[in-house]
Amino acid sequence: MTVKMDTKEALNTQERKKMGRFGADLKKARGFALGLLIPFILLVVWEATVRFNWVDAYVFPAPTIILQKIVELAQEGTLWGHVGITFFRVIIGFLAGTIAAVVLGSIVGYFKWFEQLMDPLLQAFRSIPSLAWVPLFILWMGIGEPSKVMLIAVGVFFPIYLNIVSGIQGVDRKLIEVGKIYHFTPLQIVRRIIFPASLPSFLVGLRSGVGLGWMFVVAAELMGASQGLGYLLVVGQNTYSPELIIASIILFALLGKATDSLLKTLEARALKWQDNLQNQ
Repeated sequence: MTVKMDTKEALNTQERKKMGRFGADLKKARGFALGLLIPFILLVVWEATVRFNWVDAYVFPAPTIILQKIVELAQEGTLWGHVGITFFRVIIGFLAGTIAAVVLGSIVGYFKWFEQLMDPLLQAFRSIPSLAWVPLFILWMGIGEPSKVMLIAVGVFFPIYLNIVSGIQGVDRKLIEVGKIYHFTPLQIVRRIIFPASLPSFLVGLRSGVGLGWMFVVAAELMGASQGLGYLLVVGQNTYSPELIIASIILFALLGKATDSLLKTLEARALKWQDNLQNQ
């Protein structure tokens, strides 16, 4: 009798898990469909305004014309080269900027004296417009890949740095005092208290940084690039091809959204332990 009851409870538990997974999948699918609603409406309205000649098709081509241009580039085989080199530049610049931000941000956030020493200079650099770095990087490193990657790294650095510093300095002092009461070593305090408490801010900084990385890559690819989506923007301007310009912009948007969604998924998994509105 007991074996039958245990088997029945196990089956009920498995059914509840399956229903829970089904409910989570349904919730994700509903959220995905809801996120596509406004873009779909905008595309329909956009197509209609061009088809009914409410706007000049030469100045503002219809979505179908832009899609046709993207397909044409893909069939020619040039699209993947442009997308690949742009994606490569963003990833390398993002990694370089993130490493620098993590190192400096952690030291500045943890040591007050180091913040007083370094933060004023870094905040002054943060106020410099991105395009102001372009001639200097070209002078130092030429128009090759290093100057492009460096410009992207500069754009990525500051939002991640600021979020790391803010996250570390925002840790509740009472938590650190509790750690000291339990005789935590400094390394244990960092690993078990400061790191988990500042992780949400750091992950937000990563998402902000990758967004700026996609913005800065446009300026980077204006520095004498012969490949990349930024280069296609210049080609579209020089050849009076608005469909090529808008196609490049849409590809930037899609790639930026893809990388942000990846980081958002990472954020959700890393912060699953939090009892907040997002995880309800």
